[in-house]
Amino acid sequence: MRRFVMAFLLMISLTLIGLPLGVTGEKDKPIGPLAITYHGQSFYTVTTTKGKVVAFDPHYILEYQLNEEAPKKADVICVSHNHNDHTRVQVFENHKKAKIFTGLKGASLKADWNTVNEEVGDIKVRSVGVYHDDMEGLLRGKNGVFIVEVDGWRICHLGDLGHILTPAQVKRIGPVDVLMIPVGGIYTVNGAEAKKIVDQIKPKEYVFPMHYGTKVFDPVLTAEEFLDAFPKRQVAISDDNVVKLNKDDARPRPLVVQLHYWPKEDKKK
Repeated sequence: MRRFVMAFLLMISLTLIGLPLGVTGEKDKPIGPLAITYHGQSFYTVTTTKGKVVAFDPHYILEYQLNEEAPKKADVICVSHNHNDHTRVQVFENHKKAKIFTGLKGASLKADWNTVNEEVGDIKVRSVGVYHDDMEGLLRGKNGVFIVEVDGWRICHLGDLGHILTPAQVKRIGPVDVLMIPVGGIYTVNGAEAKKIVDQIKPKEYVFPMHYGTKVFDPVLTAEEFLDAFPKRQVAISDDNVVKLNKDDARPRPLVVQLHYWPKEDKKK
């Protein structure tokens, strides 16, 4: 009887601290909800519940110099295309050991699409080929969309998408929970076009704008046109650069979140 009670109490304690039943090792222990962090331009990192880091389009733009709290290591790095504000994998100390996926074959600006469909542990990564402009790549070449599945979330990073999607491309992208979309125009789709793409993809949970102008880096338009296309209650503007995802029933869907490009604690800028 005593053994039964002890086993029952152990089962309850594991459930309360968030560990799946039968998993007690530190290696598999969840560290918290999945988190999205913004580093300016199109550079996002995703930290999984087990502490793995997935990075998209890392840059080293001086105006967005990485803060001291930025991740120094990444387990998976996705590079959508070959422009140098999206390819700086060297910002991660362990980039030579990280798994790097590229949306294009080789380093040429005229490179063809690279088809990705792989798994790194419990992280699934696949790509969909699109264009960097609305002239089928004649102006700026091709671009890779990355879809990452981890912890029950389907995260889509559109890279430097330059056109409205075709029905076939929407189908290949598939269901999306979290969408990262360029909105600044000039080199990518603008705010109005980005809203149409959101309506095409229909992300279920979150939308994160990227590749837009800010007060410290403004070669493209701001996110204002894009944000204004949504009801105000559906838009959240944060003074921090990180958000922990949730599936709260009370939250607007999809919630459009504009993150800051430095953490709230950084008072230097």
